[in-house]
Amino acid sequence: MSSALPRVSELHRPLVWFSASMALLALVAAGGLLLDDRILVGVPIWAKPFKFAVSFIAYCMTLAWMLTLLPRGRRAAWWAGTTVAVTGLVEMVLITTQVVRGRQSHFNNETPFDAAVFGAMGLTVVVLWLAALVIAVLLLRARILDRATAWAVRLGSLIALVGAAIGFVMTQPTPDQMAAGEDAVIIGAHGVGVPDGGPSMAVTGWSTTGGDLRIAHFFGMHALQVIPLVLLVVVTLAPRFARLGDERVRLRLTLVVSGTYAALFALVTWQALRGQALLSPDGTTLAALGAIALLGAGSTWAALRTPTGTGSTPTTTAEPAPAPAPAPAPAPAPAPAAHTTTEPTATPQEFTS
Repeated sequence: MSSALPRVSELHRPLVWFSASMALLALVAAGGLLLDDRILVGVPIWAKPFKFAVSFIAYCMTLAWMLTLLPRGRRAAWWAGTTVAVTGLVEMVLITTQVVRGRQSHFNNETPFDAAVFGAMGLTVVVLWLAALVIAVLLLRARILDRATAWAVRLGSLIALVGAAIGFVMTQPTPDQMAAGEDAVIIGAHGVGVPDGGPSMAVTGWSTTGGDLRIAHFFGMHALQVIPLVLLVVVTLAPRFARLGDERVRLRLTLVVSGTYAALFALVTWQALRGQALLSPDGTTLAALGAIALLGAGSTWAALRTPTGTGSTPTTTAEPAPAPAPAPAPAPAPAPAAHTTTEPTATPQEFTS
């Protein structure tokens, strides 16, 4: 996977520039958190642009890297990545505008302008999601040489798509809002079973008294970073642990991590939809978490087992050795060489004496 890391100049430029602008906005929002004491829906008013900016940096820089892996379809990928950057920029401008005005950006229909802002944000989210879908399809069809890397980016992008789709669930009116009918000025909510703006966790702002769909939204979208990062750690450790150097082991681990992550994403989504706070799970949730942990641990052990064969080379069926060829007949011994030394010949007298 290390060989797949591109130079900065090879990254998708609109996504890189958008990420750089989000880094500047994050600094501005951090200053707002320190200097602006306004509270909106139970949290500091600059918390939302800060969290969105940081999340966009991670999301878009990961997409910029993934697009460099595509051997074909780069023109379509460039336009899809540019669409993500532009729509993300529009959404952040609208969110920041409402922060400056001291107004709620999401679900707000109190005035015609507020309703128009939220409607525009909804449109940008739909277009961004469709562009991300195009990128996911291109990654699914791409022939990436390293199989572990290929499945890390494919499964990470698919889980991220489902996580992003949780945002559409948040726009649905709650039972109280439906009961209010046309008098409702806020349509949609993060919370399930509790109103938005109640007691919440530090930094994240997630509800501590009821379900919160932002947890599943966040957890799902950032599969795009987590799964490839786990593979990167495995590749980094490969020189120290020979078993991790086998491509089949890395592929198995990638599939195990992706499956476990998807199961955890499903669990936190289910937990939120039941109106249950993340840190207050009931017995059913804990039992499901335990089952996921056991399956994940068992699958990891199985993935780390030595692959069939010696080392990374698959075994082959031994064939019988051919019968040896018959030995050649021995060559005739050479005739002895004639003596050059003459011996004296016996005379007749010697035989008669």
